[in-house]
Amino acid sequence: MNLQAEYARKKILITGGAGFLGSALTRALLDLNADVAIIDNFDPDGGANIFNLNGIADRVRLIRADIQDEAALREALQGKDFLFNLAGLMSHVGSMANPFKDLAANTIGHLHLLEMCRLHNPRIRIVYTSTRQVYGRPHYLPVDESHPPAPLDNNGASKRAGEMYHIVYQRAYGMATCVLRLTNTYGERMRIKDDKLNFIGWWLQRILTEQEIQVFGDGSQVRDINYADDVVRALLLCAANPKAEGKIYNLGAEPISLLDFAKLMIEVNGGGSLKMIPFPENRKRIDIGGYYADYSLIKNEIGWSPKISLREGLARTLAFYRENKERYL
Repeated sequence: MNLQAEYARKKILITGGAGFLGSALTRALLDLNADVAIIDNFDPDGGANIFNLNGIADRVRLIRADIQDEAALREALQGKDFLFNLAGLMSHVGSMANPFKDLAANTIGHLHLLEMCRLHNPRIRIVYTSTRQVYGRPHYLPVDESHPPAPLDNNGASKRAGEMYHIVYQRAYGMATCVLRLTNTYGERMRIKDDKLNFIGWWLQRILTEQEIQVFGDGSQVRDINYADDVVRALLLCAANPKAEGKIYNLGAEPISLLDFAKLMIEVNGGGSLKMIPFPENRKRIDIGGYYADYSLIKNEIGWSPKISLREGLARTLAFYRENKERYL
């Protein structure tokens, strides 16, 4: 697929566009000569960071609003060709501590957004980013899209509801919606100042500040890990391909144990150390164990597969934070 031909001069809205993945997508779309607007509420519990727009702020329309703000949405959706719906909260522990905030952001907010699309721009093409957390603890590996959803935390439950609203609107109203279930995603501009959103960000913070990486349990749990640019390419391919309408796709990569991933991060960094520690109780009760996805469906139907190796992605990521660390700590 010629992405330049698909997106040049098209009008795009990205929710959560000041976040780590949203800003990576924004940059890719600008490179494709798209007209990009982003909406973000800059929730302190999320990943938004105004520095994520450094160097491109004058080329993007930034709307500071929540996706429950119907007036802002109505105006932002006017004339848009594509909606990349990346808004929401993604903290698993945070969703257990504040379940109603998680519900409002990840379920009610997306229902508001879909209704505004239905009423004011029903032909817009939509891709929604969900999470592998909807599966819960896997019954088998690799996990395909037929695996029964059984989330272990409130965030997985709210994201499952959010993705089903997108599928309902496709089935009931013929809207062009698609759902991507993301696995662990990393790259430049992610939140690293704490462990609220992503263990990879927390590990990056530890290694950049010359502290031990903390690996829970024995480190034998496996994960599949995607670099942001690969996820961005999946978003772009699915939004532009009619085959993706009404579909739910897994993303994924070759599995690696968390212990081996920590060792690789130390190796790529050129130094560092790790320490095995017991699972904190608040994390142990919602831990899914080992997980990696079968992503053959999106590979066969859309032509996506990950291209960036962990070694290369980590090298790029570490180089970015060495230069911009003070903006993220």
